[in-house]
Amino acid sequence: MKLTMDPFCEEDLPKITRIWNDVVEQGDSFPGDRMLSLDEAREMFAAQTETVCVKLDGEVVGVYILHPNHIGRCSHVANASYGVKKGCRGNGIGRAMVLDSLHRAKVHGFRGLQFNAVVCLNAAAIHLYEQLGFTRVGVIPGGYRLADDTYVDLLIFYHPTV
Repeated sequence: MKLTMDPFCEEDLPKITRIWNDVVEQGDSFPGDRMLSLDEAREMFAAQTETVCVKLDGEVVGVYILHPNHIGRCSHVANASYGVKKGCRGNGIGRAMVLDSLHRAKVHGFRGLQFNAVVCLNAAAIHLYEQLGFTRVGVIPGGYRLADDTYVDLLIFYHPTV
């Protein structure tokens, strides 16, 4: 089985948009709360430092975006968001994407990778980030509104790239 990670291209757009929208629709991890049209997704993905399409034996199974966490004097720290296709989760694809994003962040000159919005209920992501050496640097009480309109805590994680 061969896992590849390459910058997205137009032919990947419908599949990575579906993966992205599936995560949004779950309402338990991404900040966004509405689905993206193909045109909106194209614009959003193109605006990133990198949008990476992940394929397993040629099948699109994931997508991640990498970009500055903030502007100006804080733009040397990256941020990323990851989506894995339903039915493909739990097979190490997320781990491979995080490791790849740490590498790409360093290549782009970012000094670290920060996650601002890790939902406290996302046990798999939290376990992965801690296993990969990310440090939990903060909690935002009630910082995330779930799809059922209840509020849960957000966690902030950081990993240096230098």
